[in-house]
Amino acid sequence: MVFGIFLCLDAFLYVFTLLPLRVFLALFRLFTLPCYGLRDRRLLQPAQVCDILKGVILVMCYFMMHYVDYSMMYHLIRGQSVIKLYIIYNMLEVADRLFSSFGQDILDALYWTATEPKERKRAHIGVIPHFLMAVLYVFLHAILIMVQATTLNVAFNSHNKSLLTIMMSNNFVEIKGSVFKKFEKNNLFQMSNSDIKERFTNYVLLLIVCLRNMEQFSWNPDHLWVLFPDVCMVIASEIAVDIVKHAFITKFNDITADVYSEYRASLAFDLVSSRQKNAYTDYSDSVARRMGFIPLPLAVLLIRVVTSSIKVQGILSYACVILFYFGLISLKVLNSVVLLGKSCQYVRGAKMEEKLFDPPPSSAPGKPSGKSQSKRKPSQEENLSASVTSQPVHQKENIIPLLVTSNSDQFLTTPDGDEKDITQENSELKHRSSKKDLLEIDRFTICGNRID
Repeated sequence: MVFGIFLCLDAFLYVFTLLPLRVFLALFRLFTLPCYGLRDRRLLQPAQVCDILKGVILVMCYFMMHYVDYSMMYHLIRGQSVIKLYIIYNMLEVADRLFSSFGQDILDALYWTATEPKERKRAHIGVIPHFLMAVLYVFLHAILIMVQATTLNVAFNSHNKSLLTIMMSNNFVEIKGSVFKKFEKNNLFQMSNSDIKERFTNYVLLLIVCLRNMEQFSWNPDHLWVLFPDVCMVIASEIAVDIVKHAFITKFNDITADVYSEYRASLAFDLVSSRQKNAYTDYSDSVARRMGFIPLPLAVLLIRVVTSSIKVQGILSYACVILFYFGLISLKVLNSVVLLGKSCQYVRGAKMEEKLFDPPPSSAPGKPSGKSQSKRKPSQEENLSASVTSQPVHQKENIIPLLVTSNSDQFLTTPDGDEKDITQENSELKHRSSKKDLLEIDRFTICGNRID
């Protein structure tokens, strides 16, 4: 969980630190292109096109959020009854998961449409509806998260704290809905990723609540200690519920605790493979696909709250903002370096480093048979999304990451062809293993499963 939260933090800080620099470099290349001449057919590299699209979406949604009145929303929600607010908060949680499930699909479709090779110039017009849909999605998702933060703020400011207690008890309802269900190891991996995303989002919501409350009390440090017990109570209840939920799920489904090390190694493999020279995807996008965490709406809301809560006036204030920005960049670089080092350690411990370099046997050039082509289909699908975020200098066959099969657990193997009909012959196993690679579990992407 801690490793996954730092992965989400790395993808979230990327929006505030490296993305503005990449957008600036892409625009600089675009404006200075006549000075160097057009050496190739592309004005910009695919990664630069995606960076500009992300920057434009971020700026447009930020200005659109100015038309949403936070104070009016706060008083409108505060006037509702406790039971009605409890129902609203539950509906918002469900809507947030639904938005996250197809939000990355919308962004992936935009990136692919903007970067795929086009034979006619008229085909570039197809980017416009995808772009408008992406802007609408980020705006609506940001409003949804704002309503969540406002409801949480009302719960913090209520006199008897009854709403906060009810919202915390909602976490224990989650135990009832998941503990007594049958879980395979791959399903538990998806649930773990969802819990990581949910916990990180709650941390950002608590930060927004603290910023809004501190602004109302003129940044009085004493009020922060009034909020501190409630913040700790919410975080402690979330952690306790996750511990109890995962403990009983592993107990009832006869899953060993060692499986979480394999989950961590799978996430580490994503990070290491995206840092290679011939990486076919940006890591922030791979985190979004793996965990359903999309940083753009959350970043839009946080920028909107910070700019409305903190007034910057005078040269000294601007100097503090610049120093804070350099501090964020330092934190991003430090977090990335530590994560990369720990990821290499986890990948080496799981004996997965050879998967980064060794090509699969079916990727040899020549005339492949039908069966080998079926094996290469996931690799071709990932190659389709190659131009989404980066364009490698030397085009190579994309390697499907696979975890090493352990002696005790055989759920990481992937069946091919005739092996799909083979069942487990071990009578001691109570259920059939799911036979799906953890690294191929991807609920939040559409470009990876694009139909030719």
